[in-house]
Amino acid sequence: MTLSSKRAEYVALASLTLSVLFFGIAFFVGRWSGFFPVSAASWLILSAALIWLLLVIQFHQRALAEQEKLDMSQLAGDERASTIFQAKGERATMFAIAQRRLEILEKWFIPIFSAAIAVYQIAVGLHLLNAILAAAEQQTKQPLICAICMTAIAFVSFLISRYATGMSAQPQWKPLRAGGSILLAVAILCFTLAVSLALVQFKILAVVNVIGFLIPILLLVLGLETALNIVLDIYRPRLKDQYSRTAFDSRLLGIINEPGGIFRTLASTIDYQFGFEVSQTWFYKLLEKAIAPLVLFAAVTLYLLSCIVVVAPNEQAIIEHFGNPMKDADSVRIVGPGLAFKKPWPIDIAYKYPTKKIMEISIGFVPKLDPRTGEPEPEPLLWGKAHHEHEHMLLVAGEQTIEKLTAGGVPINLLIAAVPVQYRIKDLYSFIYNHSEPEKLLESICYSELTRFAASAKIEVDESSTTNESLLGAGRAEAKRILTENIQAAADKAGLGVEIVFLGMQGIHPPAEVAPDYQKLVGAVQKKQALILNAHAKRNRDLTALAGSVAAVDRLYTLATEYQAAKKQNNSQKITELGNELDLAFTQSKGDIFKTLRQAQSHAFEKATLAQATGQRFADQLKAYNAAKEVYKRQQRLVVLEEALENIRKYVIVGDPNDYQIFEIDLQEKLTPTLYDLTGYEETKEK
Repeated sequence: MTLSSKRAEYVALASLTLSVLFFGIAFFVGRWSGFFPVSAASWLILSAALIWLLLVIQFHQRALAEQEKLDMSQLAGDERASTIFQAKGERATMFAIAQRRLEILEKWFIPIFSAAIAVYQIAVGLHLLNAILAAAEQQTKQPLICAICMTAIAFVSFLISRYATGMSAQPQWKPLRAGGSILLAVAILCFTLAVSLALVQFKILAVVNVIGFLIPILLLVLGLETALNIVLDIYRPRLKDQYSRTAFDSRLLGIINEPGGIFRTLASTIDYQFGFEVSQTWFYKLLEKAIAPLVLFAAVTLYLLSCIVVVAPNEQAIIEHFGNPMKDADSVRIVGPGLAFKKPWPIDIAYKYPTKKIMEISIGFVPKLDPRTGEPEPEPLLWGKAHHEHEHMLLVAGEQTIEKLTAGGVPINLLIAAVPVQYRIKDLYSFIYNHSEPEKLLESICYSELTRFAASAKIEVDESSTTNESLLGAGRAEAKRILTENIQAAADKAGLGVEIVFLGMQGIHPPAEVAPDYQKLVGAVQKKQALILNAHAKRNRDLTALAGSVAAVDRLYTLATEYQAAKKQNNSQKITELGNELDLAFTQSKGDIFKTLRQAQSHAFEKATLAQATGQRFADQLKAYNAAKEVYKRQQRLVVLEEALENIRKYVIVGDPNDYQIFEIDLQEKLTPTLYDLTGYEETKEK
């Protein structure tokens, strides 16, 4: 009779030794190279070593129990043995010390050790997850050496896993399935890690970063599953002489380790539900035989689909051949929208970028995002309050001189800049390969150009300014144009391959604390400009009303100035010429000058005509006087009386000298007329 548990003990001991060795290799290689996933994989291998340690103890105790049973059976069969060994029942079991130890081990020690493994996996998983979230980017080296080490660990772990899983098919070796499952997970993870480390040579870091997150998550899942199994084992009934699956034997890893077990479990469930052996039907047997080819065919089909690249209408795709970015070597191909074909991954790798899409970066501020949609919240740009999550300040040149500054003051101003910059990719190759982080470089260029421009610009443009470069007010349009050209020139010089489509200058305002003072300043400047513009408008209006146009007034002023200068110089010829030109200019002028000249001419004509008519009338009157002096005098006297008494009320009284009748005349004006004064009826009747 042989001891079956002894073989399993040797396998578990060899696996434990190799697991500890692999832990040391992965740990020190990870620390030496700086790759966090390699160091994290070492802690997963250590959890596998803990499982193998428990299996070594379990199978060692089983071997002792089997040896004890063998010894007791030999003693019971010996005729010269003591009668105590010939007894049956309780007296014989009193000497089964190894059996009792095995029962205690499997009833108490294994669950307690399983809980310790669960605590270890959860604690290490949380520690690694916090470490990778809080860790800064560190320098890494020799990814190929790390890949070789991971490949060796994966290969040996896979062999041991397959061997242990094969042995676990026997009922007495079923606990080996737990070690085989965890080693298969280590093998798959290390092989994937080796491939990702090889891709690091081609600057592909996404896969190795994903594995860095995957290892802590896997440890957390395994730890939580083990803890759940421990709780369920408390309520699970245990049958004598029937194998009870241990808590640290992962059911999730068992699905990967033994895919056929899923079908067997499913078949048993269907058999129990339907009351007949469905697993013995031809369809189930066909499915069980064809499942592997079908899965392989699906995997190959999915792999071949990597030869097809679908490019959206607003995108361009750049295809690398073996990760070579050299455009002149025809190793990079750029394709437009539509369907394109390439060699399968990882020979050719396609990267798609939205070259037609307008992208935006926020310069000088961090937008406040809506917690529900994740989009920036639209808010009115008010000077009196902050409207972004974070806002940066700019130093703007001040207009104060040293003499006007107060003690401790500096000739600068502070402004908050919230400038959105929209751009699109115009050269995809330059955007991807000229710089490792083109978006951050473009953001740095925008900050640099905005800071340089603000240091030389002004807040407002006034009449004394020689340039229209300002951040507020009338010069904003010119500032936007200049700043856009500067950013575009800097981006082209850096070889970014982008086009600046839009730059918004509407988000520049003073800090909220000093916004009222800025408003007063801007209001004063605007008022000053308004007064200047109103003065210009009044000047143009008055000059236009005076001479018809500003140009005509300027010409008259020039001629008048030259005429006065010529008079001072006593230059008669020039005085004559300028006088003629000045007269002609006045004649051709319009407006008030034209009106005044025409009125003067009309008044002169009227005076001359009246004087001539008066002289002619006097001559005629003299002739009439000479012809009849008395008649002329009487006529002129009557004319004078007629003209003088035209608006005076007159009373004519004719009386006889011999008549002594007295007439009383009331010369006061009556306020209320009498009936004799009413003449309306007679006038109406006459009409």
